[in-house]
Amino acid sequence: MTATKDISWDDSVLPFQLERSGTRGRAGRLGPTLEHILSRHDYPVAVSAMVAELATLTALIGQTVKLRWKLSLQVRGNGAIRTIAADYYAPETKGGPARMRAWASFDAERLQEGVSGFEQLGQGYFAVLIDQGEGTTPYQGMTPLAGGSLASCAQTYFEQSEQLPTKFELTVGRSRMAGQQDEHWRAGGIMLQTLPAATPAAETEDGIVQTADILQGAESEDWNRSTILMATVEAIELVDPNLPLPNLVFRLFHEEEPVSFERQDIHFGCSCNADRVRSTLAIYSAKDIRHMTTPEGIVTADCQFCGAHYEFDPATLGFEAEKA
Repeated sequence: MTATKDISWDDSVLPFQLERSGTRGRAGRLGPTLEHILSRHDYPVAVSAMVAELATLTALIGQTVKLRWKLSLQVRGNGAIRTIAADYYAPETKGGPARMRAWASFDAERLQEGVSGFEQLGQGYFAVLIDQGEGTTPYQGMTPLAGGSLASCAQTYFEQSEQLPTKFELTVGRSRMAGQQDEHWRAGGIMLQTLPAATPAAETEDGIVQTADILQGAESEDWNRSTILMATVEAIELVDPNLPLPNLVFRLFHEEEPVSFERQDIHFGCSCNADRVRSTLAIYSAKDIRHMTTPEGIVTADCQFCGAHYEFDPATLGFEAEKA
């Protein structure tokens, strides 16, 4: 039997439940997968940090959803950082790894040193999209960018759209671990959320739902006690590869009778392929395709997530080609 301390807890999410307070949680840590995502792009530090934060949120939230295909978190603003997107794909087999990818677009000339990445998003929205695959209608919910962090936006989304009080503690950054010469990106986080059965629908005069509107009495006391304990976590504990996630959960919540479940591994993975790219290009007319054609007589496309490069014969693209 492999001891808990001998397992690598990088790139994994550990589900747990606090029996005393009736609260569920997720503890997660990203290492090589996050470094793989960010190393495929030459992002400034502020942009990389925002991608890392969204990827961590996606890993934690994705593991809470009964997902058949894909969860996407998307952030769009009118500032220097225009778009951040992260996708979480459900495991294809029982016990298999989930897959994740992420990317961002930004205006390098507008980026400011010494200003947080969140401030450089400007005004916009934080969106949650759940696609359960072929034959289903995708779900989408969104909330304005507010609160000073993407974690705050996610908390607001769950309170407003799902009426599930939710709390996150996250940390992202670059560090040099023992035996490494270069710094690498790492991230870690904990998510707490009330169980759905404990949260009846709430109605307020202004239509804005907050935790106090949903939880009352003992439920509120249990929630407050759990989140206070979670807030004692230190940044190094969230990213330390030598601290097993079950140990971290017990260290923080031993008074709440924590029960940990089977962890979910997360690998880098992209769903792009030539057929999907070709289908995307099918929305364009023959005239549009001619404008996209290079002097060498080909149409090229690059995946924003993984950087894969595709080349096509223009005669096979566009909706005119589709009709033919």
